[in-house]
Amino acid sequence: MTDKFIFRFVAGVTIFVITVVILLNRHLIPGPATPPTFTPYLPLLNAFLNGTCSVLLLTSLYFIKNGNITVHKRLNILTFCLSSLFLVSYILFHYLMRNDTMYGDIDGDGLLSKSELTDVGSLRKIYLWILVPHIVLAAGVLPLILLSFYRGLQMQVEKHKKLVRWAFPIWLFVTISGVVVYLMIKPYYHF
Repeated sequence: MTDKFIFRFVAGVTIFVITVVILLNRHLIPGPATPPTFTPYLPLLNAFLNGTCSVLLLTSLYFIKNGNITVHKRLNILTFCLSSLFLVSYILFHYLMRNDTMYGDIDGDGLLSKSELTDVGSLRKIYLWILVPHIVLAAGVLPLILLSFYRGLQMQVEKHKKLVRWAFPIWLFVTISGVVVYLMIKPYYHF
């Protein structure tokens, strides 16, 4: 496969995923009128997958720093698979859920009243300060992950290293902040 093909493939996958997520978040793709009973468990699954990926990324770093390429590669394949599963679960959740969850919406009516905003205080701003970079970087890191994963599998070590300098810290931030976002928004889920 040529580099040109790989770049086009990565660009196509990235554009597709981002487009689907935007369409789902804007509710332009209608989901079922009644979500299946497993739907409320998907955010917990997503947090678990993100947390597991955080641990695997750090473990993978440890093994490559100690020269164990085989374990490093296996851990990254596992992390990539779990992150892909996360993406499918995330998309499925947003397809199945018709109502958005708002941080601070205590009564679950989809609106933030003055009293709810007062009750939640500055925690809402902290939540948004974590959520916004999480979303932006999650979209931006996807092509870096795909390219670094490909370069690593092909044993193109120098190209892999150059990509991973950016991909690793961003991916790690996204996985850790995903868990934090879940823990912060969890009290406001009204399933």
